[in-house]
Formats: sequence, structure tokens, C-alpha cells
Amino acid sequence: MPIDLRTQKLAKLIVKYSVFVKPNENVIISGSSEAEDFIIALYKEVILAGAHPIIRMSPRNLSPFFYKYAKKHQIEKFPDHFNYTVKNAQKYIGIATESNSKELSSCDPKKMTARARITHPISDYVVNSKPKIFRCTTGFPCISFAQDAEMSETEYEKFVYGATIGIDYKKLSLLMNKIKSRFKKNSSVHLIGENVDLKFKVHGHKACVDDGKENMPGGEIFMAPVRESLNGYIKFEYPAIRDGKEVTDIELTFKQGKVIEAKSSKNQDFLNQMLNTDENSSYVGELGIGCNPKINKFTKNLLFDEKIGSTIHLALGMAYKENGGGNDSAIHWDIVKSMKKAKIIVDKKVIQENGHWKI
Repeated sequence: MPIDLRTQKLAKLIVKYSVFVKPNENVIISGSSEAEDFIIALYKEVILAGAHPIIRMSPRNLSPFFYKYAKKHQIEKFPDHFNYTVKNAQKYIGIATESNSKELSSCDPKKMTARARITHPISDYVVNSKPKIFRCTTGFPCISFAQDAEMSETEYEKFVYGATIGIDYKKLSLLMNKIKSRFKKNSSVHLIGENVDLKFKVHGHKACVDDGKENMPGGEIFMAPVRESLNGYIKFEYPAIRDGKEVTDIELTFKQGKVIEAKSSKNQDFLNQMLNTDENSSYVGELGIGCNPKINKFTKNLLFDEKIGSTIHLALGMAYKENGGGNDSAIHWDIVKSMKKAKIIVDKKVIQENGHWKI
């Protein structure tokens, strides 16, 4: 069966634009069986670029089995073979699909956080080691995510391709860089409005624009807060989803950067477990601002939801080194908030009000 032309176009965009593959580079393509057609399309584009594709395909349903039956020595085994592969690659393409987005719901969160600590050096290297390796995490239509988004397969395909190959990234990049220019070194940020009154400082001079070269879809500005500067509270209207668990109505109170109180109406134990992953997981590593004009619906897929216009997100845990670092953790957990009834104030000037830019 021929591959969808939109899939081919997305593969070409990823290889040529997002990770700009060059001849003789080693390119890891990592995905699951739901994305087989996309993996094939990416493989062909990498070959046509004169590079060397390395396929890493994950079969379905192995992760729940692992977390149910793996012993302590298996949980704590560092994957040396994959580490070697990553350290000898120049590009990494990760495809975000799942056969069942809830398959990890009943797994032991302690085992999952323990495993995350073991594999953290690899994920940290992939996301924080430019120019040694450039990576892009990309979305792709799959039935499980269509169900989560409460869309038909056809509707979800249209949504995904519209948010990826349907974007003028040159135009979007210009807008986001204009917004980014408002953030300076140690800029003060005040999020104020419905369900939020939070003040902090940011390493604004190291803010980054994701115009499709960090993630696909692109469409966010992200930066690292000054670690101990957060004071106030924030409540997130959208649920935070991780490892198949949905944590709703999260409310966090900060003092000198650290979460001192955390509430949720669902999966409070999991929220507590995440905050206690390590000594830095209760600090914020990222402020992100959504800017993708084609994403206006919450779909329970963070790769898309964190790009929704008129939203911000905070990430508990790791701060990207390109943003100035300041917080190292085994987790990086983004939680999205609507700003349709709030303001973003930077250095005492309102730059966004009720989701509309004032620049």
C-alpha cells in the first residue's frame, strides 16, 4: 500500500528542516510499530540525504510487562548498548505514538521513576548536547491519540498534519522571536489572573524559539526560571498526563522556587511521587509559551497541547542547558495552563492579556 503523501511530506520536513541531515551522519529513528509507514518514509529520506539511518522500533505492550515483572537488577541496569549508539549519532528523530495511551496506568510509579533515574543520562545527552547531537521529537497520527482527543481518525490526521506541515514556519519564527526579544537577563515575570498569581525571574537572554527544530509541531518559546525565584501559586485547568496517569486540577504553591504545597483532585499520590523523584523535581525547569496558530484544542497529547496559543506551561524538574540550566532532575514534566483570563507581565509591561499579544 502506498504511503500517504502527507506522511512523505512530514518525513521530508523533519529530515531536511528539523534536523537538517547531512551526508555520512548517523541518524537514529526511534518509534513504535504504529508509526511503521512514517519510519519507512524517514528511512528513505535519510538515505536520499546520503546519511546512515539507525532504526529503533519498539513493539507494542512491552513496557507494562517490564514494569510488572522486572526485578530490581533489571530496573537498575543501564542500557550501555543504546548509550553507545546515541553517543555515536549526530541526529535523533523520536516519534511519539502509542497503541494504548493508558497502558502504564496500573504500573508501579516507584519502578517507573527508578527507571527514569537510570536512563536519565541518555535522555539528558540527547536533549542537552548540541552541537554533538541534534534531536527532534515529532507527532504522528495514531488511533490511541485520536481517541484521547475525542476525534475520528480522519479528523485527527487532519489536525496533526495541519499543525505540522500546514505551518508557515518562517512567519511563525518571526513572531516568536519578536516575543522572545522582550525577555532579558533576569527579567521579572508575573503571571496574574484567574487561578494564578506567580512571580519569578527568568534567564531571558537564553530563551529559545521552537520553530519546528526542537519538536514537530513547533510553536513555543521556552526559557528557564531562576531556580529559587518562584513565589506564589498557580492552578492548572488542563490535566497533566504522564505514564498513562491523568492528574487533574493541579494547584501548586511556591516559596523560594520550591513547591511547598501541591493539590490535585485526581491521582494525588502520583503527583507527590513525581515531586519527590529527586531533590530537584519540586523546582521548575521551564516556562513555555504556546504559539502554534493551528493548535486550539486540548488533545491530551503534550507534544501538541504545550503549543496551544493563549497558554503557558511550567515544567517540573530539569532545565535545558541551552536555557541556562540551573536545575538537573530525572524528570521534565510539563503542565499546561490557559491564559485566556490572565496576563503575562514582563518587567512590569503587559505583553499578553487574555490570550492576545500586546506587542
